Amino acid sequence: MAYRILAVDDEPMILKGLRFALEQDGYLVDEALDGQAALEQIDHQHYDLVLLDVMLPKISGTDVLQKIRETSDLPVIMLTARGEDMDKILGFEYGADDYMVKPFNILEVKARIKSVLRRTAHKQNTTAKPLQVRGLVIDPAARSVQRDGKEINLTAKEFNLLWTMASHIGRVFSREDLHDALWKNERGEENVYDLRTVDVHIRRLREKLERDSAHPEYILTKWGVGYYFAGR
Repeated sequence: MAYRILAVDDEPMILKGLRFALEQDGYLVDEALDGQAALEQIDHQHYDLVLLDVMLPKISGTDVLQKIRETSDLPVIMLTARGEDMDKILGFEYGADDYMVKPFNILEVKARIKSVLRRTAHKQNTTAKPLQVRGLVIDPAARSVQRDGKEINLTAKEFNLLWTMASHIGRVFSREDLHDALWKNERGEENVYDLRTVDVHIRRLREKLERDSAHPEYILTKWGVGYYFAGR
């Protein structure tokens, strides 16, 4: 699954370097040069994580973070050219998920991003509201699924697969996306690819979830591309 990251810094060369390095790892990267632009982009685009400089024109990074935390648990890593403890305290008090001091090593940035995304994945699931679609109710906090009021028993992997797609209605996930999202070992490293594993789990999930697995209404196939969860 391709994560989308917003990088916010008033130094174009830093943004250029971050974008180049992160896109090499398969991330989708947007840029903002000031705090106001960052908030506008967050209002109009879904992001999985924000890299946020503390010292920004128009609206400071800490003020941007406060605005984000008023409505969202969006993961935020703060960046700063200063290393004083007070900056760190302020950042974490406002709800930063991590903190890095410039100049930073891009390999460390990548490692921190992976760590924060793994650490916040469960938090995002448990704070999300139940999703209701045509008789189907998916509750990420309880990790439960009902169809027409009847409980459907899913394995942990089946539920994770379902919620990955259902929380992004209409988004097409390739088999590689789903494999990367759900079949990593505990250290976050990729296991040996066997994309048939994805197909097998999709088939089993349809058998449990769909009224007619031969004619699915929830989990659909985009031929030649992948799978997606159908909207209302």
